[in-house]
Amino acid sequence: MSDAGEMSGEKSGVRPEHHHQHRDVTGGWLRPAVFGAMDGLVSNFALIAGVAGGQASQKVVLLAGLAGLAAGAFSMAAGEYISVASQSELAEAEIEVERLELARHPAAEERELAEVFEARGVDPETAAEVARQLSRDPDEALEVHTREELGVAPGDLPSPVLAAGSSFLSFAIGAVLPVLPYLLGATSLWPAAIISALGLFGAGALVSQITARPWWFGGTRQLLFGAAAAGITYAVGALIGTNGL
Repeated sequence: MSDAGEMSGEKSGVRPEHHHQHRDVTGGWLRPAVFGAMDGLVSNFALIAGVAGGQASQKVVLLAGLAGLAAGAFSMAAGEYISVASQSELAEAEIEVERLELARHPAAEERELAEVFEARGVDPETAAEVARQLSRDPDEALEVHTREELGVAPGDLPSPVLAAGSSFLSFAIGAVLPVLPYLLGATSLWPAAIISALGLFGAGALVSQITARPWWFGGTRQLLFGAAAAGITYAVGALIGTNGL
């Protein structure tokens, strides 16, 4: 809308609409939670299918499923903790470097910040003034520098404990689904397969909420991938067998 159009709208009492909303493209909590559960569901159902394919007894299949749940959940939690902790420690070290540079060479850091704004299309005079005003507050200057140069903020680093706990919980939720029928006394793979298929489709449909894909596409795609993994391990189990286990 032109300036004249905006003024006309204001005079007529109609407020022009200028806002719009975007979905959270990072996925927020949904992405890690759903992917963790999906990982647990696919891996544990494939494990159970492989053991069941070898004609193992109900107790052996149940033991394999519970062992897979525990091992996978702890492995996911440990890996996520180490990964996030290492990333945070690296970021903290680089933030400390930036803090020391701001204390030792404030003028050079101010010029550097002005150059960042210039590179974004701001004219040199305005960029220099903005950098000057931001540099008056050391904490604000540090945050702007670290966001621009490192892509992080000093007070916005992820928690390793939270990441590990959420990974453990989401993986365990997914991994327990194919085990449930055996815990309730099932003696064949079919009940676990049905529950796992429903879980896979549901997880894929949820993932589609953070993409542009329709829910049925995401659900079907995840179901096919999970079925392929389980089918391959079942075939391996049937080929090798359990030799009387």
